[in-house]
Amino acid sequence: MILVSSCLAGLNVRYNGTNCLDNKIQKLIDEKLALTVCPELLGGFSIPREPAEIVGGNGEDVLDGKAKVVEKSGKDVTELYVKGAYETLKKAQEVKASVVVLKEYSPSCGSSMIYNGEFKGKKIAGNGVTSALLKRNGINVVSEERLDDFL
Repeated sequence: MILVSSCLAGLNVRYNGTNCLDNKIQKLIDEKLALTVCPELLGGFSIPREPAEIVGGNGEDVLDGKAKVVEKSGKDVTELYVKGAYETLKKAQEVKASVVVLKEYSPSCGSSMIYNGEFKGKKIAGNGVTSALLKRNGINVVSEERLDDFL
């Protein structure tokens, strides 16, 4: 089984109420080879919500208590991101996911690049909170941009 970010399957769950439909992922869903997950909704966020970025590091640093996830207004939402990451890990383990395909650049889901915490559109190398936790637990995480490498 493959677990995929809900937004990549066309569900309007992104912070601004939109999606990032990826036709290859939609095909996996249609063929019952993949299930959707949204770490941010599992963490307790609603739609829409303020954009958030990791400040002071990356997803590993958030898990280690060395960085925070902060909304654009300055509100610390680290706890909800960590909760969503653990709920996603639980779901991945329950379905015995062979791989998890997550949305690149997200503070939850980025698997190689995230925004730098300045809300200026600048990206840096790093994992989001959920990607970091899944990887720490031996789960293969790829972005939608690297899905072809996996398939």
